[in-house]
Order: sequence, then C-alpha cells, then structure tokens
Amino acid sequence: MTDSTVTQPEGREEVTVPRAVTGEDRRGPLGRLRQPRRPRLWFEILLIAVSYWTYSLIRNAVPEQRHEALRNADWIWRAEHQVGIAVEQSVNHAVNSVSWLIVGMNYYYATLHFVVTLGVLVWLYRWHPGRYAATRLVLFATTGVALVGYYLFPLAPPRLMRGGHFVDTVMVHHTWGSMASGDLKHMSNQYAAMPSMHIGWSLWCGLTVFALASVPWVRVLGLLYPAATLLVIVATANHFWLDAVGGVLCLAFGFTVARAWYGSLPHALPQLAPGPRPEPAGAARSA
Repeated sequence: MTDSTVTQPEGREEVTVPRAVTGEDRRGPLGRLRQPRRPRLWFEILLIAVSYWTYSLIRNAVPEQRHEALRNADWIWRAEHQVGIAVEQSVNHAVNSVSWLIVGMNYYYATLHFVVTLGVLVWLYRWHPGRYAATRLVLFATTGVALVGYYLFPLAPPRLMRGGHFVDTVMVHHTWGSMASGDLKHMSNQYAAMPSMHIGWSLWCGLTVFALASVPWVRVLGLLYPAATLLVIVATANHFWLDAVGGVLCLAFGFTVARAWYGSLPHALPQLAPGPRPEPAGAARSA
C-alpha cells in the first residue's frame, strides 16, 4: 500500500495518510478487475444462467457433420487399438450386464454433471469468496475452449459408431441418462463428444475440493469423483478414453487463463475478499 502526504496549514506537521483512506487508487480499471472481490449473488446466478444457455446454444448450433464425425470415431478407435487402450467396448458390455449398476450410471451421467458442479460453485461462494471468481473463470474458460473442439473435430460417441457393437445403455434400459439418446436426441448435438466436458467439469470439481477442503475424507471424495465419472462415460458408451484426455487439456487451458489473469492459481488466492469499497464520508459531504 502506498501513502499520500497531506499538507497542513503553516505551523503544523505534514501527516502521512494511507492511500486507501484517501480513496485514491492507481491500479486503473483493469487492475481493479483482476483483484479478488466478494461475489454478488444476483450477478452470479444471472451470469451462470446466461453462460450455460449461450454454451448450449453454440454447442447445438455446431453443424452435425455426421459423416466426418463417424470417420473421426473410426480414427480414434484405430488409434486406441494401436496404443493398446481400446477397452471401452469390454467395459461397456461388462457393466451393461449388471442392470442395477448400468441404470445407476445412466442417472449419474444425466444428473451429477450439473448437480455437483453447481454444488461446488455454491460452496465456493459461501466459504471461499476470495477464490470464487478465479475458480469460476477456470470453469468458464474450460467450457469456452471446448466449443472450439466441437467445431473443429466433430466426433460420434462409441454408441453411434458403425459396426462398433457398443450398447446404447440409455436406449436399452429406457432411462434418461443422456441428452443425446432417445426422445431427447433432437435437443442436443450428438456429434460433440470431443472433448468430454463430463471429465473437464468433474476434474474441476475434484481438484477444487481437494485443494480447498479441510476435511480429509472430503478431499478423497473430490479425487474419486472424476475417476468415477471417467468410468461412467466409458461404460455408458458416451465417450472414448481420448475424449477424456481432451477434457483434461481444456481444463489445463482454463487454469492457464486464470493464472494469467489473477497472477496466481485460484487456491493460492485469499480465502476472503473485501466487498465493494464504500464511498469516503468526506467525499459525500463535499458533493
């Protein structure tokens, strides 16, 4: 903090006053935007709602390039065979043979992606307001760059592959575990599998909880959540392993953006943040 000197009438000493008291701030508008601040509830609700609506609109507006998406799926499948990780079909068939387990995974896929992400945002807002904006920026940047992937690399999920012999577990078990299956398939772009935002968002949740939670078992749950999500997206034939890698790369981009903007990773910022600075009383009287 810098100080300012106030000159008193003759015969009195000069008094050094902290610049924050005088209301002067030389950081400028950009510098103020990059400072942690207490989030406003109404603004956050509006921002999240508008952002998700915009994300869904753009994602579903990406042309469904079916032939290219199927060709890319064949390429991914061959590439995974070459490196020895093409076990998605075995996982899909094994889990599908246990009805209660695959039905549970269908509902996991449909719900926790949103419920847990919103829950972590609420937890951050309540208990870590100083880190909230930076952590939210990671999530937004991750999601934003994923849209580029959907546009540049249309990809059919395994359940839609030609001759892939995967089981569409939502169709078989008549659950609503995917927006891209059954009656809901016309509401979502079915060929936007790369990158997997189920992995991007769940890993964001897991790392955030692991870095900031104080209870050990909660931190462990934070790490288990993206691991369980990885199993779910493969078992339900909604993604390849490499889609998950794409989600991880998008999240790395999100953390890079937040680090560049705030000068620190979110967990290293202060837990608390000041609210809006009140107008100095002297300024109000002089007005």
